[in-house]
Amino acid sequence: MASDRDTEYKTVRGLTRGLQLLNTLNRVDGGASTSTLAQLTGLHRTTVRRLLETLQDEGYVRRSDSDDSYRLSLKVRELSEGFRDEQWISACAAPLLAELLQEVVWPTDLCTLDVDAMVVRETTHRFSRLSFHRSMVGRRLPMLLTATGLAYMAFCPEAEREQIIALLASRDDDEGRLARNRDALDNLLLRTRHRGYGENFMAWNREEKIASIAIPVRAEQRLLGCLNLVYIAKAMTIEQAAARYLPALRRTAELIEQASAASASTLAPSAWTELAQ
Repeated sequence: MASDRDTEYKTVRGLTRGLQLLNTLNRVDGGASTSTLAQLTGLHRTTVRRLLETLQDEGYVRRSDSDDSYRLSLKVRELSEGFRDEQWISACAAPLLAELLQEVVWPTDLCTLDVDAMVVRETTHRFSRLSFHRSMVGRRLPMLLTATGLAYMAFCPEAEREQIIALLASRDDDEGRLARNRDALDNLLLRTRHRGYGENFMAWNREEKIASIAIPVRAEQRLLGCLNLVYIAKAMTIEQAAARYLPALRRTAELIEQASAASASTLAPSAWTELAQ
C-alpha cells in the first residue's frame, strides 16, 4: 500500500512496535506481564520480551521483581516535556478551523497567551480568499488593543489578569496608558464579559482597516486561548459580525475544547499513578 507521506524511506518496524508497546503499557492499569502484553499488542512473546528489555535498558520501563511485570518509568515523562500546550492545541484546532473557513469564509485565528501578548498559533489566513495576510502564525497581538487580547483579559482568572496588567502598565505606549487607567480598563473588560466576546473595530493602528471579534476557548477551569474572526471593517459592523458568525465560532470553540480535553487525557491517570510510585 502506498504511503501518503512523501518519503523514500520505509517505516522502521522495530520502532513502530516499541512505540506500540509503550502505548499499551500506558493504557493498562498497573504493570503487565510479557504474555499479557503479547496478547494485547498481537506481537509474538519473544518480540515483546526483546522490546521490553531494550526499553528497560534505555530507562523507559522497569520490571517488578515481585511478579515479573513491566510498567512505565519516570523517564517517559521526558518524551512530553518539550511538547507545549500550544502545540497540541494547534494540532487539534487545524482541521476544525479548516471546516470553519468553509462556513464563514473570513479568516480565523487560534491564539494563546505568551507573557504579555497573544500569539497566533493556528490560522486560516493563508487559505481565505478574503484575507490580505498570508503569514500569520507566530504574530504577536496586543492584549488591550485587539479583540483576541481583550477576550483573553476579560475571561482569564483574576490573579492572571492582574499580573498581565502590571506588566503592561510599566510600558510607555498606548497599552501602558490604558493599563494604568484602571477605571477605563475595568469598564472595557466588564463590557467584554457582558457581551461574551472581544471586539476591535479599526482600533489597532497597525490594522486600521481591519475589524475582528474573538471568544475564549476553555478546558475545564483553564483558559486555553481565544478564537477570532477577522474581516474588513467596511463590510459590516461589529454587531452584524457577531450576529452572523458568533454561533459558528462558538461551535468550533466547543469542538476545540473537546479535542484538547481528549488529547490531554491520552496519558491515563493510572499511568501517572504508576509514574509517581
